[in-house]
Amino acid sequence: MMDDIQGAGTVQHNLRDVGHSMMERSPAECAIRQAYIRFGLVYWGGAFLSSAVLYILKILDSAEYIQNAIYLAEKFLRYGTGWLIATAISYTLFRLHGWARRRGPSESSLPIFIVVSFLISLAAAPVWAAFGYAVQAVHPLPQVAAYSWNSFINDTALGAAMFFGWSCLFISLIFSFELHDRGRRLAAAREEALSAQMRALRYQVNPHFLFNTLNSIAGLIEEGAATQAERMVLSLSTFLRTTLSLDPMHDVPLVEEISLQEGYLEIERQRFSDRMAFSIDVPADVHRALVPSLILQPLIENAIKHGVGATAGKVEIALRAQRDADRLRVTIENDMPPGDNDKKPDGMGVGLRNVAQRLRARFEEDGHFSSGTVGPGRYRASLDLPWRLG
Repeated sequence: MMDDIQGAGTVQHNLRDVGHSMMERSPAECAIRQAYIRFGLVYWGGAFLSSAVLYILKILDSAEYIQNAIYLAEKFLRYGTGWLIATAISYTLFRLHGWARRRGPSESSLPIFIVVSFLISLAAAPVWAAFGYAVQAVHPLPQVAAYSWNSFINDTALGAAMFFGWSCLFISLIFSFELHDRGRRLAAAREEALSAQMRALRYQVNPHFLFNTLNSIAGLIEEGAATQAERMVLSLSTFLRTTLSLDPMHDVPLVEEISLQEGYLEIERQRFSDRMAFSIDVPADVHRALVPSLILQPLIENAIKHGVGATAGKVEIALRAQRDADRLRVTIENDMPPGDNDKKPDGMGVGLRNVAQRLRARFEEDGHFSSGTVGPGRYRASLDLPWRLG
């Protein structure tokens, strides 16, 4: 009894595996099957209608309605049988295509497909012609000449041409589906690679930012500002929790991106509140413009570290955004120490390079980043993005 139960369980498990395998194959096979039915209706239905129309046009005695109707019915049955034979041919070619795909690029086996299609068509044509002969033998019609060897040869040649034409059409069909599927998989692979690259670039921001912030906290502790250091740690925790939850492939409205950066500025104000002035000039009509998440954070961090952190006096940081036709232009300017116009401080390129790479990965040639001095003691970083609304 236990053996029977175990055997039944094994059979049920195997059936589930087969069902699962069929489910995995079903989308592509169902699509080809549906296309096969549509093309078959057009191809074989068109062949029958063409033959029927030609017969009707040359009918001499229109009074023999029953005989003519029987002849058209036999013709319909004959072309329907041709479609059934074409179904077997299509199944053979479909399995051959699966074999070719397992060997390598299936297009390299195209000559084999042509040769096999030709041979199968030659083999199927006499079968189709013999069926016509059998129908005529069972129910001979007066309007059809007595079946002869020449008639059989003509029907065989016609069948070979029709089956070979159908085979070529079906080969084109399955190859078009394969190319479509290959393009879809390549697009999915490219999207996955782009997503991985974007995540890697986005996650570079957090260690770089964390390193700078921890240095600031260490500086506050050395100065004896324990309360400020504690508030800074809490602000850092909130900021990291918020930023780590963002999807690097997800764009956010500019107003939300600026709101995120205000959390970062709250951290830096704990140390530089007396020497940092931050202004925002963003018109209401650009608030909903989409930008990559955390794209501004390295720029603001760069302005604070190499502007406020390297200057003894007060430093102004200005963020501006505007729409220019179908483009969104965002700039961040900050004061620099006197005499540093032609010198880039150590480490300034890390965050800026990250921003340039993210824009290139996200927009390819449609997103641009530039940075450099714009006057004595003044530095500017600019983003030029396609205009998109959220």
